[in-house]
Amino acid sequence: MAVVREITFAEALNEALDYEMSKDEKVIVMGEDVGVYGGIFGVTKGLYEKYGSERVKDTPIAESGFIGTAVGAAAAGLLRPVVELMFIDFLGVAYDQIYNQAAKIRYMFGGKAKIPMVLRTTCGAGFAAAAQHSQSLHALFIHVPGLKVVMPSTPYDAKGLLISSIEDDDPVVFIEHKGLYGIKGPVPEEPYSIPLGEADIKKEGKDVTIVATAAMVHKSLEVAKKLEEEGISVEVVDPRTLVPLDVDTILNSIKKTGRLVVVDEGYPRCGFATDIAALAVSKAFDALKAPVKIITPPATPVPFSPALEKEWIPSSEKIEKAVRDVL
Repeated sequence: MAVVREITFAEALNEALDYEMSKDEKVIVMGEDVGVYGGIFGVTKGLYEKYGSERVKDTPIAESGFIGTAVGAAAAGLLRPVVELMFIDFLGVAYDQIYNQAAKIRYMFGGKAKIPMVLRTTCGAGFAAAAQHSQSLHALFIHVPGLKVVMPSTPYDAKGLLISSIEDDDPVVFIEHKGLYGIKGPVPEEPYSIPLGEADIKKEGKDVTIVATAAMVHKSLEVAKKLEEEGISVEVVDPRTLVPLDVDTILNSIKKTGRLVVVDEGYPRCGFATDIAALAVSKAFDALKAPVKIITPPATPVPFSPALEKEWIPSSEKIEKAVRDVL
């Protein structure tokens, strides 16, 4: 019988890394503070002591260098690196290595070269970490063909999706919201995988569909639970992987409810929320009974002031208002 415990999001990720490293010596972990320190969010805690400095590598503060190294090692078939970009805001330092090299090498070499690497990184505001450490820039990865993009919302999903990502032969950007590391949920002790490209309906409903990502899934579930007391039935869909996107699950939900609210912490222009809204309008227009509502932060840098930052982040109140508006 499977042993299921309540563990944190960070612990679930740690279990996935530990399992993959124990199974395949080509899997290594590298990045800033991932070794002796155990990662600034504790995700790689204990791995350095267990696997040593050859497989858990503390790197200099040189993202272009160590991410480029990971791409080269993966392309050469030497390693399956899991490389950590401490904050997604730092992607600009190594963006060429990601979007011009990792994303394109397999295509440019006619499939003869593979890039089995995972780029783990963090996103999300709410910690007064100011404008350079608080953004959710997943749309910049979604936009680039050749990258797979994963964004889990629960400990269960985090473990299963990270195992699948490490075992994938394509480059995967695995994005972890900082606000989720401490949340707890049921996670099997044994290893398991969740296929990339399968959305999850976190709550079934019939009146309104909410498509939400990462921490916004939990706020949407709060709203759904509250509105249920009034007889309003809200379906909450978590894409889990943004590339490949489970289009069918999303469209089927929209066709069932006829109403759509999209909640995402990315910027509004050319973002994930607008992409889902465009999908609904282009593929399920006849089913829509009301205009699509999009809830995102404003198109401004993330404020440092805690009071302003709280207003900047999509709130439960804004999600609830949007649901009521489409009804």
